[in-house]
Amino acid sequence: MTEEQAELLIRQAIGGNSDAMAWIGAQADVTDDPMLLVMAALFAYLPDVSPLLDRAAAAAAHRQDRQLIAIVRAHLAGDRELVDALARDHLVDFPGSYLVAWVASGAQVAGGGRWTGRAR
Repeated sequence: MTEEQAELLIRQAIGGNSDAMAWIGAQADVTDDPMLLVMAALFAYLPDVSPLLDRAAAAAAHRQDRQLIAIVRAHLAGDRELVDALARDHLVDFPGSYLVAWVASGAQVAGGGRWTGRAR
């Protein structure tokens, strides 16, 4: 799968496409891509998504990925003020980060669809 195809699936998942969410969920066990791991954490019905975010953090080689992980951790912890502050700073440097923009807006999946997965 090309990077463009993966990006399209991520955008479709944000829009609530259940097939795209299932693909992201299936990738969670086999990928070290920080963005896919973060997406899996956002979509997962798991009691604890920390293992996914920890794997994403371990694989994050760029500041953009590390900031994304921090923003998602704050979002999942319900810290809206921190999400807003971190997202504003992030989007100044990375204005094309649709994932951070989505998380900052509340990261609600259209139709409420999610996947049930497992994190290794």
